[in-house]
Amino acid sequence: MVEGSVVSLQVCVGHRQPMDFKETVMAVTGHGLQGDRHANPRSQRQVLLMEQEVLDALDLTPGAVRENVTISGLSIHQLAPGQVIGIGDEVRLEVTGLCEPCERMDEIRMGLRQAITGRRGVLARVVQGGALRVGDVVRVPQVEPAVL
Repeated sequence: MVEGSVVSLQVCVGHRQPMDFKETVMAVTGHGLQGDRHANPRSQRQVLLMEQEVLDALDLTPGAVRENVTISGLSIHQLAPGQVIGIGDEVRLEVTGLCEPCERMDEIRMGLRQAITGRRGVLARVVQGGALRVGDVVRVPQVEPAVL
């Protein structure tokens, strides 16, 4: 098991609105984060996770790239679609894929879209809801490489 921790939680309350920082937010099974504009049962982007270390390397703060969950101590960009991420005692997220950077990244800072390609974050769906809290442990089962 590989572990990290939640360092920041944000919800997007509206298109182009500032992110709303939370200490606790409810993840709703099959829907997304309570109060987030991306919460939708049909969406592959119910939750966007981002690494604090990538933000630090790009001189950005949590929420700057509009992620919902900022984590530290865990590399998430190598996770494959279908892998499950456990957060705290309750929440389970299923990775749906990498988040492709959009033109909005260049609105944050010119050249950011290119600089963050491949590191923009991981999209996920809520497969088991519950409370997400700043400080929660984030767990990913370690996948052993296939023996050829």
